[in-house]
Amino acid sequence: MSSPRTNAALVPGVPALLPSYASLDDPVADLRAACGAAVAGLGPRVALLASGSGLRVARSLLAETGSEEVTADATGVLVVGNGSAKRSLKAPGHLDERAEVFDDDLRRALLAPLPVALATLDQQLAEEMWADVAGIRRLGELLTPAHTAEVLYDAAPFGVQYWVVRWA
Repeated sequence: MSSPRTNAALVPGVPALLPSYASLDDPVADLRAACGAAVAGLGPRVALLASGSGLRVARSLLAETGSEEVTADATGVLVVGNGSAKRSLKAPGHLDERAEVFDDDLRRALLAPLPVALATLDQQLAEEMWADVAGIRRLGELLTPAHTAEVLYDAAPFGVQYWVVRWA
């Protein structure tokens, strides 16, 4: 899966993406649409790099697009993760002045992409920022500088930095 032809996508593991949270007034409609588009582009057989509630979200997104979760011969890789959860006073982790710089550095590594920077993300700082980067760190093993990133979503609703990015 480490060739430049590997298709990969990053989505956040926010529980609001689960169908049980959808309503007539969907607070994450734009994020949901971006995630659906990113996952649909991974093909029918998708490997997952996710854990915990992120795994539930990933499996739900696969089901919505009709893709199958696989561990071998994948047509794409779906990574679940997010930046800091401390970007505002109302954020789940409350405001931390380091959050914006942390997210800017992570954004740069994702979009370039910078595989070494991704693989060696500071786990301690990520934990302090309440960032889910386990899957993102593994992107360092999958991506090469030859990959091209397409950003489908980049915002921090509720004080949490979410990205939806796909690479080809």
